[in-house]
Amino acid sequence: MLELISDLEERFDPLEDWRTGTRVGIGLATGCDDVFVVEDAPEVERCRLLPMLTARDIVSGTPRWSGRFLVNPWEEGRLVDLGEYPGLASYLQRHGGRIRQRYVARNRPESWYRTIDRVDPGLQARPKIVLPDLKSAAHPVLDTGEFYPHHNLYYVVSDKWDLEVLGGLLLSDIANLFVGAYCVKMRGGTYRFQAQYLRKVRVPAPDAIDAANASALAQAFRSRDRAAATHVAAALYGIDLSDLLDATAYGP
Repeated sequence: MLELISDLEERFDPLEDWRTGTRVGIGLATGCDDVFVVEDAPEVERCRLLPMLTARDIVSGTPRWSGRFLVNPWEEGRLVDLGEYPGLASYLQRHGGRIRQRYVARNRPESWYRTIDRVDPGLQARPKIVLPDLKSAAHPVLDTGEFYPHHNLYYVVSDKWDLEVLGGLLLSDIANLFVGAYCVKMRGGTYRFQAQYLRKVRVPAPDAIDAANASALAQAFRSRDRAAATHVAAALYGIDLSDLLDATAYGP
């Protein structure tokens, strides 16, 4: 397995690459989800409620939003003035005791109502692949630009990739091979699909994939056909399927 990984690392570039504008990140952490992530907060202004996608929303392979929102105190990377949003201010003050107990609030008392992470202004509307952290195999799902990811999701955005084609590569057993080589296998046979491991996945250049293979990868992604995705990916990587099966059978 290590020889195969080493060979792929020599011949292909990492998933996260400035040349393709491809970036891997993690969703937003609040430090107090039961206050900031809600199904409804009638008093809060609607413009301050951001539709949030969680790991349980993508179990089926497509986003099925559970109706949960982020109570969003950010605007263009800055905390909003609570005086301009009395509904938001009332809600946050009502839960102020809980919010102020967080380390981030004690460390920055003047911005006590911030979430741990800032909201990236363009991320919600941007098409992205989202992946849950704990899985026995990679579970990439496409969000076409409707939701903001929760911190139990990792995401991939790109300027050059057709995300369904990239999703097919990430669905394949080759993506699992890379992640399995670097992370510790958890109880129950699950892996941690965290950003630092996803960044190590090697991929062909987007423009090196011909139209037929790109179409086949996209179709495999849409139909959640891991075997078909692996078959196409193996050819693109120049891997014999039997070698790949041997590597994945023995694990890292």
